[in-house]
Amino acid sequence: MRKLFFALAAFSILISSCSKPQDSKKQENNPNEHLVMATLWFQRASECRALYYQAFNMAKLSLDNQLLTKSDNKKPKAVVVDIDETVLDNSPFETNSIRSGKTFTSAAWKQWTDMAKASATPGSLEFLKYAESKGVETFYISNRDTSALAKTIENLTKLGFPFADEKHVLLKTKTSIKTERRNRVLETHEILILAGDNLGDFDEFLEDRSTDFGFSKVDERQAEFGQRFIVIPNPMYGSWEKEVLKSERKLDGFEKENLRKKQLIGYEEL
Repeated sequence: MRKLFFALAAFSILISSCSKPQDSKKQENNPNEHLVMATLWFQRASECRALYYQAFNMAKLSLDNQLLTKSDNKKPKAVVVDIDETVLDNSPFETNSIRSGKTFTSAAWKQWTDMAKASATPGSLEFLKYAESKGVETFYISNRDTSALAKTIENLTKLGFPFADEKHVLLKTKTSIKTERRNRVLETHEILILAGDNLGDFDEFLEDRSTDFGFSKVDERQAEFGQRFIVIPNPMYGSWEKEVLKSERKLDGFEKENLRKKQLIGYEEL
């Protein structure tokens, strides 16, 4: 009996020792491991919530100031907002990507958006309802594919967002650059506020980051941030990473991780 006990104990230790390296290997090979801290911060840090409130509080102040200022533009007033991570929280999609270890695909993203289960980001609904109370319309300009239009409107409507209809929700057709869609709004409305988590949500001028990651362009438009441009926090993804991961060929997860680390700014130890 004792021999059997020791044999079972040894077998258990062997199995345990074999499984640990495999689990570690699986974790090391997860191409989404870099998203863990960013997604955790987005979901669990009170600072993230506070930044959303700060952004939309500034948007409200700016809107009030602009409405009080006499304008020669007699067109109806509007605010333009991005959707994802600006008014809708899609961080559960990032969580599932981390847990599955699968990289982004349009099919996986459509599966999530078709559920129409994204929650409202902090302060976004209150701000857009406030704008509506002031007679200001909202236009949602998003790079979701047009095939997601019905489910996107359903998601926004369930949460109570104003102007969630086909006239006001402008999704991507041919290009992710939003200039043409903003110009369509400008044909009929004066845009007072633009809110988004990506510089492309504000002006095509800010799209190109090939020189100094776009810092100098942001510096050039400094006065507009917090006034006409309201930036929303999003550490999980964005156009900024394209410049970090710029390459002439497709990169695997290990190569991407090395490029991310290479772009970090450190210091020389004494």
